[in-house]
Amino acid sequence: MKKAYINGFILDGTENMTPVKGIIITENGRIAYVLPEDADISGCEKIDLGGKYIMPGLINLHIHLPAGGKPSNKQSDTRKLVKLVTSNAFTRKIAYLLCAGSVKTQLMSGVTTVRTVGGILNIDSRIRDDVNSGKTVGPRILAADMAVSVPGGHMAGSLAYEATSAEEAAEYVEKIAESKPDLIKLMITGGVLDATEMGEPGVLKMPPEYVKAACDKAHSLGLMVASHVESPEGVRVALENGVDTIEHGAMPDEDIIRLFKEKGASHIATLSPAMPYALFDREVSHITEMEKFNGDVVFKGIIECAKACLANGIPVGLGTDTGCPYITHYNMWREVYYFHKLCGVSTAFALHTATLKNAQIVGIDKETGSIEKGKSADFVITEKNPLDDLEALRNISAVVFRGKYISEPKVKKMAAVEAELDKLKF
Repeated sequence: MKKAYINGFILDGTENMTPVKGIIITENGRIAYVLPEDADISGCEKIDLGGKYIMPGLINLHIHLPAGGKPSNKQSDTRKLVKLVTSNAFTRKIAYLLCAGSVKTQLMSGVTTVRTVGGILNIDSRIRDDVNSGKTVGPRILAADMAVSVPGGHMAGSLAYEATSAEEAAEYVEKIAESKPDLIKLMITGGVLDATEMGEPGVLKMPPEYVKAACDKAHSLGLMVASHVESPEGVRVALENGVDTIEHGAMPDEDIIRLFKEKGASHIATLSPAMPYALFDREVSHITEMEKFNGDVVFKGIIECAKACLANGIPVGLGTDTGCPYITHYNMWREVYYFHKLCGVSTAFALHTATLKNAQIVGIDKETGSIEKGKSADFVITEKNPLDDLEALRNISAVVFRGKYISEPKVKKMAAVEAELDKLKF
């Protein structure tokens, strides 16, 4: 039966969106019509929004399903943990259920599309297929499965294969492609916790020829390439050798901006993950002085990269990098808020970025990202107007995915994490 969402204010996901009183008709999981508020809706099941706000579902372009953001007093050995959870059928099932719980949490917090960028074996694409077939509950998933790294590189031996030559890098892309992922992820540089010197996070790990071989193979298979990079050198190598999206980013210069434009690449600004390293007191974050210093370098680099890209007409998208300490599967609203506050964009532009712009960057804008006739019925419903205050997205009234209406979705939150993040003011 057709559903009619009535008596609500529509925010359509476009760059200069304003609230419009209207009616959304959905049928078979899609938007059938967007109509004036006085249109005839006879024959429809009515969902009265009671003056609430309805907008496209959020899109999170950078998450890792195996971890949930719970902080720890010490670093965990991810290689050892992944070896343990993949050691037998029972532990692999536990890993699947953990990751399935992560995507369900994303959906219940208002995220109707996620892009995974480094996971355990082919669990991400399996969950994607199970969501699509109705076997499990979750949002639309663009899955990368395992990434490609190098010995000693970021996530090497845990969420990424270790390539020892350009040829092997291409072979790993082919291996990953067997599970029919939606993209390929490369770990080109180290990160904050990989650094061995103060002031040198994001050291280049993957040689340029490896990057080129992996990108060439991925593109020949019709797959986009996302890359973990946290230094100017890493950004430059990634862009020169074919990467499509720069994840995280670093302090840009004129040459980097030129390469972004020349290559038609996009920047995915993950503002959330470096924030606890840069801004939390070390007694809270339990990191070393060097890690705090390097976290600040990465944090500032991501912000400046996003600002420079925006100023030069280069597409900027958003993702949370969920899995890092304090970065949960239910806080995409914070990433949107940080983008607004730290990069100086309007609330409308921040919401547009987290919906339609994110969809455009990964090529799914004909399917989702805005409220338009023919698109998937993916919505978030809030009591208050998020254009006035983005915190309206913190506790949503309902989420709709492919036409399925979920009222008062429940999310289990970590009180200690929320308390620390709430202390950050901008």
